[in-house]
Amino acid sequence: MNSGSQPLAIGIDIGGTNTVFGVVDHRGNILYRGAISSRQHSDVADYVTELHAALQPAIKEAGGIGAIKGIGVGAPNGNYYTGSIEYAPNLLWKGIVPLADLISEKFGIPAALTNDANAAAVGEMTYGAARGMKDFIVITLGTGVGSGIVINGQVVYGHDGFAGELGHTIIIPGGRKHYSTGAEGSLETYASATGLRFTTLELLEKDPARPSLLRDYKPEEIDSRLVYDCAIKGDELAQEVYRFTGGLLGKALANFVMFSSPEAIILFGGLCKAGDLIMLPAKEQMEAHLLPIYQNKVKVLFSELRESDAAILGASALVWELK
Repeated sequence: MNSGSQPLAIGIDIGGTNTVFGVVDHRGNILYRGAISSRQHSDVADYVTELHAALQPAIKEAGGIGAIKGIGVGAPNGNYYTGSIEYAPNLLWKGIVPLADLISEKFGIPAALTNDANAAAVGEMTYGAARGMKDFIVITLGTGVGSGIVINGQVVYGHDGFAGELGHTIIIPGGRKHYSTGAEGSLETYASATGLRFTTLELLEKDPARPSLLRDYKPEEIDSRLVYDCAIKGDELAQEVYRFTGGLLGKALANFVMFSSPEAIILFGGLCKAGDLIMLPAKEQMEAHLLPIYQNKVKVLFSELRESDAAILGASALVWELK
């Protein structure tokens, strides 16, 4: 599998349900990929043992562990400084889990860990739309809203490793209550796939006489994909959902631009499949809320990484930073 002398990296992305992994070369080619369940073992040591076993065929094919420079891990609540997952609500392992150390010990090579959104930022800088950039922000628009901030070529981690939770900044004071944090009006409650669904249900309820294709479905059947399908068919209410969601995102992006003056903001995740439906109102509202010194200077781009590859690539990119 490793035809050249260049070392390879292992990228591991831990999700609440599944863990995906791959062996990656310097150019961002995934040479081998696989997956295991994240929910099979309540003891993290058993999980690491299964992960080690699942990766053995790939390591053997790569030419043995000596051909691998290291392992990068993206995980919820991953702390780059400590290499630990700290109090992740959606994982079976509670408290502080020193995962990078456990993995490094098991595999016998260095390991680094960060949260999934910061891994996405490193991946974009190494393999994707941010190649050559030193100042940019990645915003992940999925079930939640994550972010990775890069300033002067460095990911911003803060003093404790947890900087950059832009999804939890308040965009509408006293607004919609977050199901998990309890915060009122955070960006994540509006600009995520979950938030878009809530906005749709609110609009349907607010004006019961207003016609919409979405009225043909039960509330539990409505998700962001269905709203997109209806919007593409010309449904006015569905299109309004995207105008509202994109507009709020744009206002938030204006705040982020005035904080770090990035060269670009790169959007990634499931909501990006809506294309111009979300991009046009986001750009319009971002520019409208910027001071003149920032206007028309910041690119808003969609990620160039395939969604199925991005998590592995982002995690693997941490390896090239290892000493």
